[in-house]
Amino acid sequence: MLDTHCRKYLQPLIKKGALLAIKLNLSANNVTVIAMLLGVTSGVLAYLEYPIVAILTLWFSGYLDAVDGTIAREQKTFSSFGTVMDITFDRIVEGAVIIGIALKYPQFSLISLFLAVSIIISMTIFLTTGSLAENKGEKTFHYQAGLAERSEGFIMLSLMIICGERADVIINLFTIIVLFTAGQRFIEAKKILK
Repeated sequence: MLDTHCRKYLQPLIKKGALLAIKLNLSANNVTVIAMLLGVTSGVLAYLEYPIVAILTLWFSGYLDAVDGTIAREQKTFSSFGTVMDITFDRIVEGAVIIGIALKYPQFSLISLFLAVSIIISMTIFLTTGSLAENKGEKTFHYQAGLAERSEGFIMLSLMIICGERADVIINLFTIIVLFTAGQRFIEAKKILK
């Protein structure tokens, strides 16, 4: 929801990052890999109990995840494989933080598993619909908006990191939000894929 409605306000800052990366001879795919590595590092930092650094690293990873697409559009180098990398690495980052929390707090292992499965369900609907629906946007496939997009996910992951031993409420709330989003996307898919 935030990504869909707020991106236009953040795009000037994202474009500045893209232009800097281009100056440094970084391709969109290079930035995608850097974003993923930083995101995985945030999961490790969450496990090691460096919550503030973990959150800052996670959000910088997310910023670079937006920069990579802008680089591709600026240089007209967007590719289907770049899209695959981007979406796959996004899930790796989410998984790294979820695993970091679950390993640090084993009492959350089961509910963390439910969260991971809810993300799998929502992304399955998102990707299947995206590949089958007519694309009318600037992305390489049809993008389904929903309650839980990347920014909402980062907010919830950040709250999980901050809450530490009390993260169970956040994990359960995040699962509900993701499943609600999956329902939204499923209903939309039924409407647009007749």
